Amino acid sequence: MNLPLTLLAAALAFPLAASAADLTGTVVESMDAGGYTYLRLKTPAGDKWAAVTQTKTKIKKGSKATVVNSMDMKNFESPTLKRKFDVIAFGMLDDGSAPAGMSHGSSAPAKDFGPIKVAKAAGPDARTVADVYAQKKALVGKDVVVSGKVVKYNAGIMDRNWAHLRDGSGSDKSGDNDLTVVMKDATELGKVITVRGKIFLNKDLGSMYKFPVSLDEATLVK
Repeated sequence: MNLPLTLLAAALAFPLAASAADLTGTVVESMDAGGYTYLRLKTPAGDKWAAVTQTKTKIKKGSKATVVNSMDMKNFESPTLKRKFDVIAFGMLDDGSAPAGMSHGSSAPAKDFGPIKVAKAAGPDARTVADVYAQKKALVGKDVVVSGKVVKYNAGIMDRNWAHLRDGSGSDKSGDNDLTVVMKDATELGKVITVRGKIFLNKDLGSMYKFPVSLDEATLVK
């Protein structure tokens, strides 16, 4: 399920803080406004606000709630509530219908699948994830084919699906082990895929994201 367009549009109008993990806490406060439910959750790190699609049943104070695949927004102002939040997490309420870590169209950190080893794609345009970073200046605007495991997946944002691929090359320390792929084709978290697209540098989506390297206009290679 994707985030409703009105919630997504409102969310994208404000800058992201660091992507958040699934957020779990005790409900301290709950209010419905404009088709959404706003929750103030008491967590081990302190109180935190979250916004989800309005629930059919009232979320009771003192109950436990988990917001999956959340993304933090800074300085978000709700016109319906006439209230500004320094930081609020947008996501989907976990009702038990999907495992933690599954995508609902919102942003979440890369899932830890343990060691990943995916063979390099075949052909003259094939590159590993680390190759793309190492050769990024020479590859700008060129077609590149990359195989990798989907460790993060955000569906239906700005009419595109956003996947993060890792193939085991590169490292967290050097920051060349995770490649953002933007495409219309759909995929799944944890799936190994091969994609073809063009390399972009410093892709700036304004209030949403800034990517130093991305594989855009991508399509799945059958």
